[in-house]
Amino acid sequence: MTKLNGKHIVITGASGGIGKALAFEVAKRGAIPILLARSLDKLAQVASDIEKEYGIKVRFYQLDVRNNADIERTFQLLLKEIPTVDVLVNNAGYGKFDDVIDLSLDDMSGMFEVNVYGLISCTKMVLPAMLKQNSGHIINVASQAGKIATPKSSVYAATKHAVLGFTNSMRMELHDSNIQVTSINPGPIRTEFFQIADSTGSYQKKVDKWMLEPEFVASKIADAMFTKKREINLPGWMNMASTLYQLFPGVIEKVGGKAFRQK
Repeated sequence: MTKLNGKHIVITGASGGIGKALAFEVAKRGAIPILLARSLDKLAQVASDIEKEYGIKVRFYQLDVRNNADIERTFQLLLKEIPTVDVLVNNAGYGKFDDVIDLSLDDMSGMFEVNVYGLISCTKMVLPAMLKQNSGHIINVASQAGKIATPKSSVYAATKHAVLGFTNSMRMELHDSNIQVTSINPGPIRTEFFQIADSTGSYQKKVDKWMLEPEFVASKIADAMFTKKREINLPGWMNMASTLYQLFPGVIEKVGGKAFRQK
């Protein structure tokens, strides 16, 4: 028995990467993962694999977090079909690394639609149920890019700064409830993220030795569930760099300029 036993864990972006790894991790701990993503085929495969390995019946729903009508329809159905939403993990997100001058307007708006507006909308949909039951945990997957911006990630970093601002405000808004709010701020992770973010593969090669494994990140997210932790920063040394940046931004930009421009 674990603290997650029998809990319903809703995960967006659950068809791959961190979301998929987290679905397996919480199932291993006795929770019931509820999977959301755009690809129905991939969701069905993840659900089937979890059911085979852990004997847990997994619900999954097709969802495009860029579409408000889709969000409303999906969450209304989900909330009718499951008794409680114990944890919402807003994991859906993507990035595209390039100078602002080279990014298309669609690239820029797309990152905000998925990483920010979609996350906020999904949160809003589960809040009434969590407030009614006076329990729950909202976990937002942000990034170290939300704490220290670097060249070629200006728009992506802006979305993650927004996620952290939203998360911190939500935590204060829900102070008098029994709902916890946590941000997850990882550095580079070995997932499909870089197929879009870094199509040339050059940045991925440069940071390969620092990359986190999705299973490791998933275990840390699961550990944080039903705790009062404000944020989880991975890896620790990268969080130290972001803390120094907040204290000495000019110095860090000058000293770390070469490393920042690796993209």
